[in-house]
Amino acid sequence: MTGRTPKFHTPRPGRSRWIRSGLLVLLGMLSSCALMREDSAPQPLIAPERIDLAKDIRLAREGWPPARWWTRYGDAQLDALIERGLADSPGVRVARDRVEQARADVQRARAATQFKAAAFGRVYQQWSDANGRVGPFSITDPVPGLDDGGYNSGARSGTVSSAGIAGSYVFDLWGLQRSAVDATIGAQNAQLAEAAAVELEIATAIAQTYFSLQTTLRKIALLEQTREILAESVAAMKARKARGLITQTTVSKASEQLLQTEQLLSLARTQVISFREALRALVGAGAEDFAAIQAAPLPPPQPQLPASLSYALLSHRPDLVVLRWYVESSFDQIDAARAAFYPSFDIKALLGFNAIRIDDVLHIDSRQFRLVPGLTLPLFDGGQLNANLRKARTTSNTLIEQYNQAVLNAVRDVAVAANHVQGMEEQARLEQEKYREVRVGADDANAHRERGLVSRVAALEAQIPLLGEEAQLADTQGKRLAAEITLIKALGGGYDLPDLPREEPARERARP
Repeated sequence: MTGRTPKFHTPRPGRSRWIRSGLLVLLGMLSSCALMREDSAPQPLIAPERIDLAKDIRLAREGWPPARWWTRYGDAQLDALIERGLADSPGVRVARDRVEQARADVQRARAATQFKAAAFGRVYQQWSDANGRVGPFSITDPVPGLDDGGYNSGARSGTVSSAGIAGSYVFDLWGLQRSAVDATIGAQNAQLAEAAAVELEIATAIAQTYFSLQTTLRKIALLEQTREILAESVAAMKARKARGLITQTTVSKASEQLLQTEQLLSLARTQVISFREALRALVGAGAEDFAAIQAAPLPPPQPQLPASLSYALLSHRPDLVVLRWYVESSFDQIDAARAAFYPSFDIKALLGFNAIRIDDVLHIDSRQFRLVPGLTLPLFDGGQLNANLRKARTTSNTLIEQYNQAVLNAVRDVAVAANHVQGMEEQARLEQEKYREVRVGADDANAHRERGLVSRVAALEAQIPLLGEEAQLADTQGKRLAAEITLIKALGGGYDLPDLPREEPARERARP
């Protein structure tokens, strides 16, 4: 035996040095990459115990409004108006267009995560000078000059043709693209809830305007009855004045009351036109395709309030769901901003043909295949990545604060609306008692007239206070309906999202 050490046990000094140098360079790159310095803790979401009503706010009926809450009133005209408004209103169409835009954003974000390939074909000219330097022809330099080694100095030129398919794929190891997709999905869900909020706004506005119009039509009918009685009374007084039985002052007071009634009628008719035009705008109707609103009796209000709001309000109010989805989307944007600090890996591939002559471009010897894996590691970016992360975090915290305030505002809206409904119920009870007292006097006058104790005109005049109380009752009932619809809107108008993104207070997701 020669006693030589086996060859594979003998390390090469040069090779080891290159390996150590490469490891040092790689460690240096990793240690000098952009450092994450600008992140902070998220803002907390509102505590659940703050999402409830005071104990003294209660209504006789309990429960959430149904999805088609307006059908409870049994008014075919109202149903038709709301259905048309939800179908043809410009505001609803705009909201639905925004949903489609959000869906397109989701498709674009998903497309960025997929493998991409494109066919290509090109023909171009290139030349080489006497020293072998290669460059393309251009419009400004179509022929190589003598200084560059023109044709007479050994330059060569040719037409290069290429065709094939090129593709690329990015490996989403840290979830950057996945987070971007989730962020766009959150924005899309927010737009869906926003469309529901717009529909609720349209439906409640139509219902309140419609009942205001019906209340005014009822008051017009009562004012017309009052005017007829006053006109007959004034005519009778003028006849008595002609016989010297009463003074002109008595006639003037009755005439003044008649004129005041005429003024109230004129004002009420103007209000009817205003309400009609408001309804026409809400449903998106033209002047020729909007049917006249017929007078209909006002339905009795049916207010109801859930026994407890708690977290349930968050899924019944579309405006709160909108903000909740934007908060969720902001968390995904933070994930994407954090993932941008990490290396990205991709791979590019090309399969095609390349030849000097066009006739040879599809020849088997002209084929080309390239597979190029790539690594991108952020090193020094001037603070851009940290600025992006700080912006994403600040935006998220702002959305959380806006969401918390919106929840408090929603609870306030429900409390104020419920309290208003309770107050209007008490007002209606008092109006009913007043109406009963006034009706006693009107019934006595009719009884005296039947026995011949008073004249017909005197009995009719006794009906005027009763007509006034009926108008007041109609006004109170209209206000009760308006208050009930405001409460329905504050409770979400039948909107329901069974599965919230997070039922518990939001917390940070696991970061890579």
